[in-house]
Amino acid sequence: MDTVKRALWHIERCIGEQPTLDRIAAAIGLSRFHLSRIFVEATGRSFSGHVRGRRLSEAARQLADGAPNIMTVALDAGYGSHEAFSRAFKDQFGLTPESLRLRADLSSLTLVEPIPMPDTPIAIEDPEIRSVDTLLLAGLRQFFTYEERAGIPLLWQRFGPHIDHVPDQIPGDAYGVCIRSDDERTDGFDYLAAVPVSSLDRLGEGLVGVRIPPLRFAVFQHRDHVSTIGATCAAAGDWLGRERRAHPASTILMVEYYGLDFDPVTGLGGCEVWVPVRD
Repeated sequence: MDTVKRALWHIERCIGEQPTLDRIAAAIGLSRFHLSRIFVEATGRSFSGHVRGRRLSEAARQLADGAPNIMTVALDAGYGSHEAFSRAFKDQFGLTPESLRLRADLSSLTLVEPIPMPDTPIAIEDPEIRSVDTLLLAGLRQFFTYEERAGIPLLWQRFGPHIDHVPDQIPGDAYGVCIRSDDERTDGFDYLAAVPVSSLDRLGEGLVGVRIPPLRFAVFQHRDHVSTIGATCAAAGDWLGRERRAHPASTILMVEYYGLDFDPVTGLGGCEVWVPVRD
């Protein structure tokens, strides 16, 4: 199951490029044959069918939002001609790209969403309790329901071109922050894919800034592939419940810290999971 999680993570990370079977198999160290077999067993869907459906579903979202150029959407989805894109789109959804753009409504479409994998808590080391000073972060922020959290790698993909080009960025680290939603929705959270900055006065276009006040965190080490970070997050939640240390007022729910050892291409190198705790 962890192998399939890794495959799904790599697919979402490069869904806007070309996540071929060869590319993903090489990334996770499997043969084409073995990846194809275990992918179907775990998801009930072929690798190629899942990738095609995911890319067309993202294209559908762009069209429903009024994308002005259908050919640009087609190229983004990996199709070299309007005709090939329209044919694949109609086969997938039963209507043409032009019809969807005019309708601007996805409610009748069966979209292929990122596949959530269960996060079973694992045995982890006792955390370090660490005091962290104010953090200024800039990045992309999006609401996810708990069922939709498998889509977080796609947010990181969208943020990728901004990294190293964010005004006043402090180079080296990256942060994924789960934040209590501004509208007090209880079925999910806001997620911020971000880098640290020295000032929030010059945010780039489309970026949002967040100031995290000084907090004490229980810091858990995640040493495996990043696709399995959910298991460490689940274990951290269990620890909070047992120790009764959850911070009662913090809007910051959890922080993923990616240091210099983390490789965003392979997903290896380890990271940390921080949860705010009361004194």
